Amino acid sequence: MMSPPPSAAPVVQYLTVEEAGDGQRLDNFLLRHLKGAPKTLVYRVIRSGEVRVNKGRAQADTRLRQGDSVRVPPLQLKPAATTPSSAPAREFPVLFEDDWLVAINKPAGVAVHGGSGVSSGVIEQLRRARPQARFLELVHRLDRETSGVLLLAKKRSALTHLQDQFRARGAEKSVGKTYAALVVGEWPASLKVIDVPLHKYLTAEGERRVRQASAEDEQAGLAKRAITLVSVAQRLQGFTLLDVTIKTGRTHQIRVHLAQAGYPIAGDDKYGNFDMNRRLARGEGLPARLTRMFLHARRLRFSHPDTGQTVEIAAPWPKECEDIATAPGR
Repeated sequence: MMSPPPSAAPVVQYLTVEEAGDGQRLDNFLLRHLKGAPKTLVYRVIRSGEVRVNKGRAQADTRLRQGDSVRVPPLQLKPAATTPSSAPAREFPVLFEDDWLVAINKPAGVAVHGGSGVSSGVIEQLRRARPQARFLELVHRLDRETSGVLLLAKKRSALTHLQDQFRARGAEKSVGKTYAALVVGEWPASLKVIDVPLHKYLTAEGERRVRQASAEDEQAGLAKRAITLVSVAQRLQGFTLLDVTIKTGRTHQIRVHLAQAGYPIAGDDKYGNFDMNRRLARGEGLPARLTRMFLHARRLRFSHPDTGQTVEIAAPWPKECEDIATAPGR
């Protein structure tokens, strides 16, 4: 029996930036094109100067332009564990769509992208369902257990325009994200602004967590300012339904801010009241059983990347939240 031929040795690659890559950072461009390449390897070859853009050295945050030539050194890569074809094709309820963007109503329990033990998420499943789409990228993210408005760009120019808006949301009155959150306890009406810096870290088990930043975190440059605006929408017996608007977009910002104030989100399995969560899942304490975190991205407002007009998109209540939110208050 003949032995199989040895695998070909890795060679230098020259990648031409197409329309979908126009405006993209160099590191993100390489991570998307080099399937199976660990992030550590990608950043190492960029720092070493082995990656060249138009024959010149470049940094990880270098913005590429359509037509640029990217030289990639020989890399021995393992086959990617997950390929786009492994994601099931799935469409999601569309709230708004045109040639520039699409807004969907993401259900709770679905990750926005694959990774960290999740084989695929919204973006992979939607790309699989729309093979004709030349470009489709997440504009922002929602936690896996959060439902509601999720925005995706259908053009690179729309992506950068929208992301710039959300980064500057504190100064832009036409931009805003409003969430509905049910918290445990009687939220004080006078508490309307939470301005508490946050620190993101990994647990011993490798899970991502966020906490209120300490003085040591701030001295080490690990603290990120986070601002959350809160108003009372409705009071239930022992609970408060809040309208929450974020002025910064930190990981788990709403969940941590509300919990550190003493009013965790009902059903939150990371920062919540775990005994209370078990009782809510059994149907105790609320008008309906709650088996998920009650955090819903209810409304999204932004300027259209083409027309400049203000667009406001609202996501209807999921059934499991509607039964609670529409119950008589007091």
